[in-house]
Amino acid sequence: MNIRRRSLLAGLATIPAIAVIAACGSDKETGVDASGQPTQEIFPVNFGYIPDFNGTSLLAVANDQKLWEKHGVEASLKSFTNGPLQIQAMGTGDLDFGYIGPGAMWLPASGKAKVVSINGTGQADRVIAQAGITSIQDLKGKKVAIPEGTSGDMIVQLALEKAGMTIDDIQKVAMDPSTVVAAFASKQVDAAGIWYPMIDVIKEQVPDLVELAKNSDFADTMAFPNVFVTGQDYPEKNPEALNRVLKVLRDAMDYRKENMDEVIQMVATMNKAELDAIKGDASNGEYYSSADLDAMSEDGTITKWFDAMSSFFADNGKIEGTPVVASEFYTGEAFVEAGK
Repeated sequence: MNIRRRSLLAGLATIPAIAVIAACGSDKETGVDASGQPTQEIFPVNFGYIPDFNGTSLLAVANDQKLWEKHGVEASLKSFTNGPLQIQAMGTGDLDFGYIGPGAMWLPASGKAKVVSINGTGQADRVIAQAGITSIQDLKGKKVAIPEGTSGDMIVQLALEKAGMTIDDIQKVAMDPSTVVAAFASKQVDAAGIWYPMIDVIKEQVPDLVELAKNSDFADTMAFPNVFVTGQDYPEKNPEALNRVLKVLRDAMDYRKENMDEVIQMVATMNKAELDAIKGDASNGEYYSSADLDAMSEDGTITKWFDAMSSFFADNGKIEGTPVVASEFYTGEAFVEAGK
């Protein structure tokens, strides 16, 4: 199978790419024999990520434990600020795989990407407000900073809906996440939909901020999965490459499950971040083994999560027309097959 190398779009990255070359080892499993000759085809892939614990941890494990080499993958990693930019890059052929949070799940549900694996479920999102604001109802007519197409956007919508309000009841101010931090800290906005660890940064300047809503407030109706995605036609055109990448992710999630403290250190090193910040970030998520995800793929749990999210996004105008059903955008069978 021929998979051509592609150059990533200029200007999307926030930190330099990390090349992971599959060219070491001494047996068939690692892709070369004792003389250094390849024993299996090497698959080059361009892989996007977000430099936080959820977006980085499995890739950090794959680097450290040489899982790319083990499964015959040559991965070029590129950092992005959000999920929608990665799906945009997939649409132009500049990225093969990427990572998105729950707020961007409307894109697969719109037929823009395929979900290849769950990474974890998040509990880091909050609606925060300046001191003196004590309820979602108090946000009526107020300026609320929202990074559009993210989980921050999603939790604001959910909180408004639960309070019997709509987005029209507030002054929505769309801005990227880093700008949200600055705008809230300088009190240019009254509230925001944002997540940890960015909230920790805000708290350093606004220690009396108020948390009005959190993910667990909606646990009875909504999960908040963060996932790995690929292009709409990639699985059909590149089944073996997909299988190899899924093997890497499966091995990495099993390692993470058993070695969380070590993985936190790996992420801090890879992202040049403070260890305590990464530790706090990791505490706001639930992480699964590959066997856990096999079971949830086969019993329909994951497709139920996705269908509920699709309905939410359709009801809130993020999806034009009829949403794609989860069974058509989640490649659960491929994930399970990669474990055999």
